[in-house]
Amino acid sequence: MYRFLLSRQWVILTLLALVLIPVMIELGFWQFHRHENRVAHNKRIEAAITAAPVAVGELTSPGHAVADAERYRRVTATGTYDDENQFVVRRRTNSDDQVGVHVLTPLVLDDGKVLLVNRGWIAADGPQTELPRIPAPPGGEVTVTGRLMPDETTAKSGIKDLKGLPDGMVMLIGSAAMAEVLDRPVLGGFVELSAPAPDGGTPQLLSAPDHGSIGAHMAYAVQWWLFTAAVPVGWVILVRRELRDRAAAAAKESDTTPTGPPATATV
Repeated sequence: MYRFLLSRQWVILTLLALVLIPVMIELGFWQFHRHENRVAHNKRIEAAITAAPVAVGELTSPGHAVADAERYRRVTATGTYDDENQFVVRRRTNSDDQVGVHVLTPLVLDDGKVLLVNRGWIAADGPQTELPRIPAPPGGEVTVTGRLMPDETTAKSGIKDLKGLPDGMVMLIGSAAMAEVLDRPVLGGFVELSAPAPDGGTPQLLSAPDHGSIGAHMAYAVQWWLFTAAVPVGWVILVRRELRDRAAAAAKESDTTPTGPPATATV
C-alpha cells in the first residue's frame, strides 16, 4: 500500500522535508539568539544612561579605546571650549532624518588634555563641500555632561574616510587623528553632549540611543519553529491524500471491469 513512497517523486519530497526540518529549527534558534542579544544590548544601554555620571578621566585617557561596557556611560568634564579649532562631521542626520553635520568642539580640561565633544546637529546650508556657519560654543569655563562613545572607524560605521575635504571637516571622529591636528593629548573616544542644552536649541542635541525596541526576532523564531512543525504534518497529509486517491482510482477501475463471461445471443 505504501510502495509509492519508493517512487522518485516521493523520495525527493521526503528528502526535502528531512532537510528543511533541521534548517528551519536552526533559523529559529538564530532569530532567538538575536532576540536575546538585543535584550541584553538594551539592558546595557539602559544601565549606562541611567547610571550617575562620573568624571570622564575615570573611564578614558589619551590612547584609550572605549570598550563596549563603557559605551553610553554618562560622564562629566569641566574645561574651556576651543572655539578656534571646531570641526564638522560630514553627512550626519538628525532625528527627522535630515542630512546635515555634527559639530565637534574640543574641550580643553584643566590639566591641558582635550576631550572631544559632539555638541549636536546643524543643517549643512547647501552642498557639503563647504563649511557651514558653526554656532559658537559657550565662553569661559563650562561643565558638560554627555555619553561616552568610542572612536569611529570605517569598519564599525561603514562610513568611508574620504580625503580632500575642506579644512575643518571630517568624515569620522577619531581621537588619535585629532591629537595630531591639535598637537595636544586627546582623551580616547568622544562625548555626545546631553547637558547643558545650547542657547536657542542650536546645535540640536543628539537623541539618546534607542533601548526600548526589541524588534521582531522572537516572532520570527516562533514562525520558523511553526514552519518546522508544519513540514511533517504536511507530509502526512500528502501521504494520506495519495492513499485516498489511489484507493478511489482502484475502486473506479474495479467498477468498470467485467466480472463474468459475455452473454451469447440465442436464435
